[in-house]
Amino acid sequence: MEELNQTIEKSSELMDEAMDHLARELTKIRAGKASPAMLNGIMVDYYGNPTPLSQVANISTPDSKMLSIQPWEKAMIGPIEQAIFGANLGFTPQNNGESIIINIPPTTEERRINLVKQSKALGEDAKVSLRSVRQKTMDSIKKAVKAGLSEDMGKTKEDEVEKSVKAYYEKVSNLIGAKEKEIMTI
Repeated sequence: MEELNQTIEKSSELMDEAMDHLARELTKIRAGKASPAMLNGIMVDYYGNPTPLSQVANISTPDSKMLSIQPWEKAMIGPIEQAIFGANLGFTPQNNGESIIINIPPTTEERRINLVKQSKALGEDAKVSLRSVRQKTMDSIKKAVKAGLSEDMGKTKEDEVEKSVKAYYEKVSNLIGAKEKEIMTI
């Protein structure tokens, strides 16, 4: 019984991780507004070591259509610029010798529709992860029932897992719905 409770607790942690991953991935999808999160994941060659951009520069948004990257060392302007080009985000960084400015182009209707599709695909991936966790947990419950756990208790645990998964599905739908609204708002 204790082992089963640990398995159910672990499945809850895995579902939380799936939600966190979805939230992180959704921040990378630009909705027409400039956000420092758009540059998450860009690694800069910092004296031979790949280092996250946020650790070698200050990233700010002077307005909704512009990103400003202020390196802490002037020598890093070139490597930062190369890293942004290499990330192939569709941005053209402009180097003024002191900082790097990125103007965020407005998204076309077609591009916004594609971004919504991309968001929905990420949501579907999260749901697949949730289903996988649910399946493994249900298998553990069935094994516990075969090993001596009462069928009523097994059914109760299965119902708990189902309720939990449905709640996570609802969270995924809400996140995707909010992102879709954000993307489609001009």
